Amino acid sequence: MRISDAGDGLMGRLIAAYGPEGALGQVRQGRLDPCFVDEVTSGRSRPPDVDRHLRAWQARLQAADPLADLGEGERLGARLIVPGDLEWPTQLDDLGPERPVALWLRGDADLRFSCLRSVAMVGSRAATPYGAHVSAEMSADLSEGGWSVISGGAYGVDAAAHRGALAGSASSIAVLACGIDIVYPAANHDLFAAVRRKGVIVSECPPGVRPTRPRFLIRNRVIAALARGTVVVEAALRSGALNTAAHAVALHRHLAAVPGPVTSEMSAGCHRLIRRAEAVCVTSARDVIELVGAIGGDLAPEPRGPVLPRDRLDEETRAVLEAVPARSGAGPATIAVAAGVDLATVLSRLGALAAAGYVERSDRGWRLRRMARNER
Repeated sequence: MRISDAGDGLMGRLIAAYGPEGALGQVRQGRLDPCFVDEVTSGRSRPPDVDRHLRAWQARLQAADPLADLGEGERLGARLIVPGDLEWPTQLDDLGPERPVALWLRGDADLRFSCLRSVAMVGSRAATPYGAHVSAEMSADLSEGGWSVISGGAYGVDAAAHRGALAGSASSIAVLACGIDIVYPAANHDLFAAVRRKGVIVSECPPGVRPTRPRFLIRNRVIAALARGTVVVEAALRSGALNTAAHAVALHRHLAAVPGPVTSEMSAGCHRLIRRAEAVCVTSARDVIELVGAIGGDLAPEPRGPVLPRDRLDEETRAVLEAVPARSGAGPATIAVAAGVDLATVLSRLGALAAAGYVERSDRGWRLRRMARNER
């Protein structure tokens, strides 16, 4: 049967219970046990539309041709993996009954290996220049650090994330809501070709399946499950990226969000995630790696301002320098009182500071040179 027919969860559970051929026969002949249907819908009373869905699946299954799907996949150079295969990422098991029945892959990278150190990067299709820049730069830095970047292959943040990752050394993984032979959006044709060469394209759908809005939302759970953490770069309050974020939270994965201008509607979703403490605020790839990496092994350096030459001075010399006036000038005794040191120390330190270009002698005493004034 076509894998797209099992993508919404219930059909996948039927297959898990009866096996692919058994589920196919049960649906085609209309012999599904109503008690089992109630069970796979989480113990709730049988929804009134289950019969309608089963009839729709029965009609779709009449046109299913698994052998043709496999033949087309082989022609495309694709491969089909199922749970238990060496390339199957076991973290997908966290989805429970919603785990994909199988995945179609097209690309040179090994999916399981690529996902061992991976980050999902998601956001708005209508990304601002700020969002596209942050996505590309952060993804490039993650890739250079050996972290694969997972996204959905769409316009905006997704495309920028893939391009940034391809500039680094790690793989890029595109999870599609259509068949692996469908280029959607069409303008990303060259980008998908580059992902296949350096990474891998992933889909639950067999070749030939077109994208639909529900398939994008269904696809998002796979993106969140494959990665060790998800970063939302830009998201409006009504954004599909927030759906991926919700899956990450439900799966107990790390969730991060990039802040944007407070006046930007495209960052309102990110700000809400941060305000509700659902996501950690990140501003660089170092922050992301510290969040999703090994405890104690991937710590980001503490941010600080630029190191000035005066920072390298010892404590007494710095105290003398701070006591020297900027323009008027002062004698050694006055400087000693202001610095809290003895006169001999002031005289020795003033000589060293003068040799280093920090201070100079004037008619009215010692004063700072212009270079030292600019450092204040």
